[in-house]
Amino acid sequence: SKLKAYFLDSQAPRLIQQAHQQIVDLRKQKEKFFDSIPTTMVMQEMTPQRQTSLLIRGAYDKPGEKVNAGVPASLSTHLNSPIKNRLEFAKWLVDPSNPLTARVAANRYWQMYFGTGLVNTVDDFGSQGESPTHPELLDWLATKFVSTGWDVKAMQKTIVMSATYRQSSKATPALLEKDPENRLLARGPRYRLSAEMIRDQALFCGGLLVEKMGGPSVKPYQPAGLWKELAGGEDYAQDKGENLYRRSLYTFWKRTVAPPSMMTFDAAGRETCVVRESRTNTPLQALTLMNDVTFVEASRVLAQRMMSEGGSTAEDRIPFAFRIATARWPTPTERKILLEDFRHHLTSYHKEPPAALKLVSTGESPRNEKLDVCELAAYTAVAGLILNLDETITKE
Repeated sequence: SKLKAYFLDSQAPRLIQQAHQQIVDLRKQKEKFFDSIPTTMVMQEMTPQRQTSLLIRGAYDKPGEKVNAGVPASLSTHLNSPIKNRLEFAKWLVDPSNPLTARVAANRYWQMYFGTGLVNTVDDFGSQGESPTHPELLDWLATKFVSTGWDVKAMQKTIVMSATYRQSSKATPALLEKDPENRLLARGPRYRLSAEMIRDQALFCGGLLVEKMGGPSVKPYQPAGLWKELAGGEDYAQDKGENLYRRSLYTFWKRTVAPPSMMTFDAAGRETCVVRESRTNTPLQALTLMNDVTFVEASRVLAQRMMSEGGSTAEDRIPFAFRIATARWPTPTERKILLEDFRHHLTSYHKEPPAALKLVSTGESPRNEKLDVCELAAYTAVAGLILNLDETITKE
């Protein structure tokens, strides 16, 4: 075969060499194409199926009564035959007559918008779980979800367009005393955004967020050396270009070294399935918003928007950024505080231009070099303050 390859490469007539090279190139393209196709593991039923038994007192070497695959009798009254395999089980899960799946899904969507589900124990719909505060509402949402063909987008629209969701989140002292957790839904939701939403919002405010759908996981900024120190092996290979600004949903996740900024904001560690994340308030969160590369870069790009789109004066530019982040105009008192902060930073950076240049050079997105460095740095500091406001990172 080596002799044949040598002949085709070096000694064969020119037309044959060209044809041979074309075949080699096509084979390489074919291999490259096959390598680019993602693969996944697929389960297959055993034939014959393995016998399963109840274990006496949980001892693995003391099998008792034989058991078969199935679902709880209270949920299987409509079944014509027992469930024998995973395919039949999957069909049962989304069967319109199954009372469980649609209610669990609707309850989790409700929790996503209100912070708490209609059934508070979103991870437990069993006998140990809580009863729904509004059972008729949960029933209606579940049946609507099924009748629309499990249309997820339609379900989101139904919730956010409701009068309940569009209420003000302000609460009177009497209402807080009567219903501190808003279980009666007498006001709109108010809670801190999730870790993923906080990062995506900061990128979006600056115009950095890449909203492309799908694709493999990406590796945005992460402290140098962290992977190697905690997990050993190869160090973290940071992505470049648009992959730094993909939505947080696509962030590569290693359970032993989870993204530190997301963990600071209570993202689930993913050692186990978590359907309700906690909400804490720690100084580390403020430090992350003010110092993490992603947020400093987002502040700088928002500052560039302030200077190029927000008007010609600080009195116009600062309210422009405030409204982008909070969806409202600042009050006169807030305007005064932010303007004073801008002037303070502008004076400081005029005294130390190298510090200004270092700040506005943070991150890999290109800096607008037409803008004055000291002025851009001062606006970057104000933008960072705005992105760090409680109102910015809180849904209300």
